[in-house]
Amino acid sequence: MKLLVTSEQNRIDFKSWDEFVGKHPDGTVFQSSEIVQLFQQTKKFEPIPILVTENNNIRGVLLAVIIKEYAGTLGFFTSRTVIYGGPIINTPEEEYDKVLDLLLKELTRKVKNRSIFIQFRNFSDMEKRKETFRKNGYYFLERLNYLVDTSDEQIIKKNISKSKLRQVKKGLASGAKIISPQNEGQVKEFYQILYKLYKYKVKKPLPDYSFFKSFYKQSEKSRLGIIRLIEYENKIIGGIVSPISKGKVIYEWYICGLDQDYKNLYPSILATWAAIDYAQKNNIQSFDFMGVGTPDKDYGVREFKAKFGGEMVNYGRFGRINNEFLYAITEVGYNILSMMKRI
Repeated sequence: MKLLVTSEQNRIDFKSWDEFVGKHPDGTVFQSSEIVQLFQQTKKFEPIPILVTENNNIRGVLLAVIIKEYAGTLGFFTSRTVIYGGPIINTPEEEYDKVLDLLLKELTRKVKNRSIFIQFRNFSDMEKRKETFRKNGYYFLERLNYLVDTSDEQIIKKNISKSKLRQVKKGLASGAKIISPQNEGQVKEFYQILYKLYKYKVKKPLPDYSFFKSFYKQSEKSRLGIIRLIEYENKIIGGIVSPISKGKVIYEWYICGLDQDYKNLYPSILATWAAIDYAQKNNIQSFDFMGVGTPDKDYGVREFKAKFGGEMVNYGRFGRINNEFLYAITEVGYNILSMMKRI
């Protein structure tokens, strides 16, 4: 088998790439050209597509993204490479790890001097591939997740807790509305809520507004996904950003709600419900929470999300530290920057 690998975007036919990903059972929107376009339009994001072919037939694709919190030198110390739900490989089992090995080696070559670490966020069970990852310098971390069956309305109502269903009904009956954004101003209102949530509570990196503006603009004219907002008395009080793998999965990428200010409206619950309800009405089989913490640590959000009736899975993550010394410095530096943001 003669395998060729390339990571030069001008040599990649993204139409063929999308056909490959679309037909693959594990193909996701996060490995599509639409996400490439989103990252290209967004500040501080750089997509890295990698392709393996055999006789001009695609055997594997991997889309990574380098993310930086800041520009210039400081940006390097906040840089990481993330792969959502990849790679996607279609080849006989006996050749699978050869393709995977090529993708991992090319990825490492491309980003090892440009980001402090690499992280694969698995969307399926990669147990059989641990050894190939290990040989390329990756370690495995357990990471839990919930997947909600949205294939049928009755299944959803059977699995969701009665308390959550009551809260959804009460929030809507009390005047809250689930809407699509009517203009960019509403998206900005949503972002301002999300920004404060991440700054004061979540305390994790959040893309700047250009990311959400680009998602909104792109989702209006493509199948990238949806934004659903929670509106009350002409004010946005919550919402969710949900990419969609057509016919398969809708994802909770970013979500927020002014739950303390509008306790009887349950905006965060309505935002989650908005995506689940959309999935059921549009023949999408599953809702993916995209992570609920590690098994060995308490995670308050996990209990909240469990009540939506999902199946718990532990697909974990693969990580690779490209520079141990800089990674240690970055960990300290990032904690200091996080504290400064909260002052």
